[in-house]
Amino acid sequence: MSKRPSIKDDPMYQLLRQGKIKEFNRLRAEGRECDLTYADLRGLDLRGMDARGLDFSGSYFRQSDLRGIDFTKSNLEGASINGCKVSGAYFPHCLHADEITMSLVYGTRLRYPRDD
Repeated sequence: MSKRPSIKDDPMYQLLRQGKIKEFNRLRAEGRECDLTYADLRGLDLRGMDARGLDFSGSYFRQSDLRGIDFTKSNLEGASINGCKVSGAYFPHCLHADEITMSLVYGTRLRYPRDD
């Protein structure tokens, strides 16, 4: 059975849900940890979020505003970005453009290439 994205009690996650991106970034810069794996991030305006080093694996971003976010140092494996605004966003280099497009248009989970 696979995990499903959920609303979490994590205080850092709650800051994102409340739109307090500057406070989230400030606390992260101070070393605060957060768990964003399998997080329900639907419909949120996350512009300005510092995503460096964050693990969003299995998370659900449906129709969120991700414009301008740099995800190059983030883990997005298994995340879904269906219907998101992604203008100016940077994705991990290992993600192929067709993977991003499939997730954006059809809601498929982002799959990283395997070295099989």
